[in-house]
Formats: sequence, structure tokens, C-alpha cells
Amino acid sequence: MLALLSLLQGRSDWPGPVLAGRLGVTVRTVRRDVDRLRELGYRITAVKGPDGGYRLAAGADLPPLLFDDEQAVAIAVALQTVSSVGVDLEDAAARALATVRQVMPSRLRHRIDAVRFTDAGSRTRIGPAVLEAVSTALGKRVVLRFDYGGDETRPPRRVEPHGVVARDGRWYLVAWDLDRSQWRIFRLDKLSPKMPGGPFTPRPIPTGDARTFLSAHFKGAERDDVWPHYAEVLLDLPAREIAPWLGDGELEPLTDTTSRVRVGSWSWAGLMAWVLRFDAPFTIVGPEAFAEAAAGLAERITAATAPTTDAP
Repeated sequence: MLALLSLLQGRSDWPGPVLAGRLGVTVRTVRRDVDRLRELGYRITAVKGPDGGYRLAAGADLPPLLFDDEQAVAIAVALQTVSSVGVDLEDAAARALATVRQVMPSRLRHRIDAVRFTDAGSRTRIGPAVLEAVSTALGKRVVLRFDYGGDETRPPRRVEPHGVVARDGRWYLVAWDLDRSQWRIFRLDKLSPKMPGGPFTPRPIPTGDARTFLSAHFKGAERDDVWPHYAEVLLDLPAREIAPWLGDGELEPLTDTTSRVRVGSWSWAGLMAWVLRFDAPFTIVGPEAFAEAAAGLAERITAATAPTTDAP
């Protein structure tokens, strides 16, 4: 019956024989399970036609929620990780988990009770009302007005919201700043929404979408989601010791003790700092500009550690 419900949610119309074939049952069994779903409150209408069929309609009342085992575990994990999301909803999530748990059969309760872990939480917190206000302005395509950074003496900011992105426990708004005529990124935890403004016509985001725009911003790029500098090195370490710190780099095991790595950063110095973190022998493969920068850094380090003599 759960499989039948999942199929009905996937597309508008399903001929009875096609449903039976997908589920590996008879048309009579499909008819019986449709009747059972109707008894639970799901509005399933019959579709006229040569083959006949069914359609799941939207209902005014919320019918009983039906979860398979994997969905139940997913809900338990999701509700327990609300703290890391950064939205101030921990109490509501705990109540929701308790409510869902009460209506589950014993075997599912035992499974979700076994999923217990400590959530380290997020460094920043935003109120649900802020997220709702920003998301509403984004969905309705209306100008968003807000105070920013706690400074209420300045006039409210006016932006055209184009995307909300959650990253590493923080929430960001990608928007066109009407007062500065440029794309900007705002943190939702520093934002206090005001009454919204009028409608606007969306603009094309330089990188194509809000997620890649934010990622490019953190890499110091303006239009492409790439690092300004890339380098390739050979590290005298097995791949398993490099992989946890690789990030978005590329890793190729060469031997049991040697690996080739290609990584990016905002500067040559940043790349060298990434390599030196492993405290292992390495060889620079390229580019030449990185090798030259490394030589310059070596001279600076040598000068910084050279003994000094007191002036006469």
C-alpha cells in the first residue's frame, strides 16, 4: 500500500493495469489497496478511459502519515540535527519527534530510538520568523526591506532576493542591492525584516544560481565557482591520510605511501599553508608560478628564523 501511494504521488494519472504491473500484483489487489487508502483519508479519484485508472487529488484535511522504515529513520535523523541547521527550532523538533514516535508501530519506534547522537550545533542562530519572512519575499518576488547588523539608525536596506543558501550552519541571502546596484550576500542572523516593498523582475545571477554564487564568493571569485589559484603536488603520504582534509581538491593514489593532489586556494601562500599542514615531504609539480612563490616564501621563513645580532 505504501508503494502504491508513492506511485500515485509521482504522476497525475495511473491506469490500473500499469499500476498492477509496477507493483507485481493483480488489478483486483490494486483496487482493494486504493479503497484502503481512501478509508485513511486519501482522495483518490477514478479516471475514466479504456483502461481505467486512478488519480491522487489534493485533500483539504491532512490524512494519516504513512512511513516506510527508511523514511522513519530519515525523519529521526533530520529532527535530531535541527541544531546544526542554525534555525532556532530545537524545542519544536523535539516535540515533533515525540509526536511522530507515538503513532509509529513498535518495530519502527525501536529503530528510531536506536538513532541517538550528539549534535554539535551551529555557531549562529536565526529565528524561524526571519527565515519565513525572507523566504516569503523570495517566493513572491517582492523587494525585501531590513535592518542589518543591528544598526537601526541607518535607513533599511532594499534588495531583490534571489536565493537563500544554508552553508556550514549559517544562512545566507543572495540578492541584488537596489541602493548599491550590485549583487550582495547577507547573513540572515544579522537581518531584521521590515515591511516588504513592491514586486520586481528577477535578474540572472552571474554564476547561474545562488549556491554557486555563494561558493564563488568564498573562493574569492566573481563569476565562476573556481579558486583563483590551483597547484599540483606529490605528497609522501598514503591517500587515506589526505582524504579527510581534501575538501574540493582532487586526490590520486600513486603508491601505498605517495599521492598526487590538486587543490585550489585564494592565494599561493594559502596553497602552501595547505600543503605544510601535513608535515610530510612533498614535491611541487606545478604550475611554475607556485614554485616561484614557494621559493619566495622559503626565503621569508629563513629570514624570519635567522639569528639576529645586536647593533653596536
